[in-house]
Amino acid sequence: MKAQRSHAFAVAVLAASLVASGCGSTDATSEAAIGTQADSTASTDAPVDGAATYQQYCAECHGVDLRGTDKGPSQLSIIYEPGHHSDYAFRSAISEGAPEHHWWFGDMPPVEGISDDEIEAVISFVRAEQERLGFEE
Repeated sequence: MKAQRSHAFAVAVLAASLVASGCGSTDATSEAAIGTQADSTASTDAPVDGAATYQQYCAECHGVDLRGTDKGPSQLSIIYEPGHHSDYAFRSAISEGAPEHHWWFGDMPPVEGISDDEIEAVISFVRAEQERLGFEE
């Protein structure tokens, strides 16, 4: 019974606050504040920049131009074409790491701090660059 009253009270408070918020003035200041709230929400839904994310998390080892370094292989190697290393393989390597198997750079550790959206953006960027630049032997 007590839980039902608490729930009913919470619903009443929420309803009252919604009604009160609708009764305020609609001057330019209020409209600007509403626009700011909408803008800040929209910016969090903006697409992730795959190129910038690649540079942040991947370029140190795989090269700013995707051609590798002394720490990691080229992402333009024919070994990384989609038929050999699928997007799932990329996703897994980024999030879980990968054992050394084609190269002698050592195991790839998981990339710390990268979000799922950033992983998808990196994969899209790499695939677009592979298509644009072609693969190297």
